[in-house]
Amino acid sequence: MNSPAQQAQLQPSLSRFARISQLLMASCLGVMAVAVFINVVLRYGFGSGVAASEELSRLLFVWMVFIGAAAAYPAGEHMAFTSLAGLLAKRPVAFGLLTAVIRLLVISASAMLAWGAWQQVVVGMGSRSVVMAYPAALLPLPAFLCAVAIGVMAVIELIQRKPLELGHGAEVE
Repeated sequence: MNSPAQQAQLQPSLSRFARISQLLMASCLGVMAVAVFINVVLRYGFGSGVAASEELSRLLFVWMVFIGAAAAYPAGEHMAFTSLAGLLAKRPVAFGLLTAVIRLLVISASAMLAWGAWQQVVVGMGSRSVVMAYPAALLPLPAFLCAVAIGVMAVIELIQRKPLELGHGAEVE
């Protein structure tokens, strides 16, 4: 288990991560909203549009989704089926074993996602998007970064033997 001193030491870095993630997601959403608004006004008001608006919005949406997925992990906001874990919460050894198995599954899923996403990044380095001509590797890159971030956080939680959070703010399944 973590000592209170260890938990206090991790809190500033997690809150900084959350603030940066929220700022990046808000920036993506703001740029997307402005780009789409301008494009709609130009299309319906003047009969023309900005072709790059759709491509930029698609790219920013992908980045926003994966930034949000990485930010949701330390906050415990991913979907959790806690029925079995809740039953084992009063049995510390079984609960600890289940927690370790869950973390190992998260790590392995993150590794598979990172591996597949990295392959797509490498493939995308040789091509460019049609309209804006950015490297096509920018589309799968956030999946790779998200998988690495979640995998690293899960490894840290596994090493520190951090217990599962069963008190989710949302409805518990």
